[in-house]
Amino acid sequence: MLRIEDLDGPRIKAEATNQTIDILQWLGLDWDGPILTQSDDLSAYESAMEYLASRGLVYQCDLTRRQIEAAASAPHESTGERRYPPEWRPADPTRYRFDRTQTNYRLTVDAGSLVIHDEVLGPVAVDPGREVGDFVVWTKRGTPSYQLAVVVDDIRQGVTQVVRGQDLLTSAGRQALLYRAFEAPQPRWWHLPLVLGPDGRRLAKRHGDSRLATYRHAGVPAERVIALIAKWSGIPDAGDTLSASEFACQFDQDTLPTDPVVMTEEDHLWLLAAAQR
Repeated sequence: MLRIEDLDGPRIKAEATNQTIDILQWLGLDWDGPILTQSDDLSAYESAMEYLASRGLVYQCDLTRRQIEAAASAPHESTGERRYPPEWRPADPTRYRFDRTQTNYRLTVDAGSLVIHDEVLGPVAVDPGREVGDFVVWTKRGTPSYQLAVVVDDIRQGVTQVVRGQDLLTSAGRQALLYRAFEAPQPRWWHLPLVLGPDGRRLAKRHGDSRLATYRHAGVPAERVIALIAKWSGIPDAGDTLSASEFACQFDQDTLPTDPVVMTEEDHLWLLAAAQR
């Protein structure tokens, strides 16, 4: 499935969607069915909020981020988020209705741990109630939060397998609670190690321009990029070039690393060595 998740307000750039589709096609990837663009129609998310409200699971929250930071405890180590405690839930039952006012809505999160069965990391115990508490599912901008939107979309698109970076492992706990609230089965999860720079920090602009579009513009073939990813994925003898279909045939989940992958200067130069000028 291809889904364009474009609800993150001003951070979304209009040209990013076309660039994403273009790069995927350049790599040799395709998808089944039409592309779902979240901002095209919010009705599915509104219906989901009405359902949660009917069960008394969401409520309005007028507190600003600054007010929460001033009153809450220290942020959770792995996410930097501050826990929203259950004692701050409103006593007024009318706040448990979804009426599309310009305010945030939070999901009530009970204490207790749950286990995420990850296909890469194995069983992982998480406790959203202790880690983040009641979290935002609808924003004052009038749009669903990332957590709510992706769960609603996965359910309606019939998504059964989710592959993503380990930085989203903490989100899996919150999303598992939403699947439970909607009485829907969770997908199977694969949380893959991130690609880091030589300094051990997440690969970003500070390490230079490592965007796929930049390598493509420099004349690096897509098959060269895929071969590098194959090497990182533990595929033996990936060679200098590999197509997406060849990668799929040779891929073995058992060879995947669980630790972060480092993109070195040697990797960068190896890609550029194949540039077709």
